[in-house]
Amino acid sequence: MIKSELIDILAEKENISRLVAKRIVNTLFDTITQALIQGNRVELREFGIISVRKHKARVGRNPKTGATVQVVEKKVPFFKAGKAVKEALNKK
Repeated sequence: MIKSELIDILAEKENISRLVAKRIVNTLFDTITQALIQGNRVELREFGIISVRKHKARVGRNPKTGATVQVVEKKVPFFKAGKAVKEALNKK
């Protein structure tokens, strides 16, 4: 599913205009992003937890040339699925 499909589903289910649904989805994503930038974790009960993990700087290798390359420290988002999501995925 892509963002526009999520907007369409929200608009249809809640009987609101597509423009209002788009603003809701954008606000939700912006709020989550800002929380992660501030170093907070986002916990959506029964869905999952989104947090930030740090990867330390390291020496890597260019696979094409074999030359060593400095890989800088970086932050990456991490998602841990909640119990309800795991159970829904593994239903038989």
